[in-house]
Amino acid sequence: MRVAIGSDHAGFELKEKLKSDLARWGHEAVDVGTHGTEAVDYPDFAEAVAAAVNDGRGERGILLCGSGVGASVTANKIPGIRAGLCHDAYSAHQGVEHDDMNVLVLGARIIGVEVARELAQSFLGARYTHEERHQKRLAKVLAIEKRYTTGGKP
Repeated sequence: MRVAIGSDHAGFELKEKLKSDLARWGHEAVDVGTHGTEAVDYPDFAEAVAAAVNDGRGERGILLCGSGVGASVTANKIPGIRAGLCHDAYSAHQGVEHDDMNVLVLGARIIGVEVARELAQSFLGARYTHEERHQKRLAKVLAIEKRYTTGGKP
């Protein structure tokens, strides 16, 4: 699987470790930056990961910042992106299985490398179930997104 991966400066070191892991696990990492520990702004890299997922350069995305909160908020502003901030394996796979989550967001100052690896593997190994109850709920999410991206309000 092609995985778009990006981070701000706070997530850079963990991003680099996960990039190596992705290759070992048989995935192709599409690194959208940052490329060092100099202070940068997380919205730039959240948008870059989201854009890579939307345009097909990545089938899914992994995004890191200090807490994960800002990157998650930003990524979810991009139509078509369903980003989830996860700090446990259940949420990482359930977000895909039930909600068709396509971007995993991690707080690099919150979790360590081993937990990050576990979450990335859970996220990448999961598949959307297409169960009727999940499809119904996802359709509602997409309808909300459409209302706000076409200029209308509820």
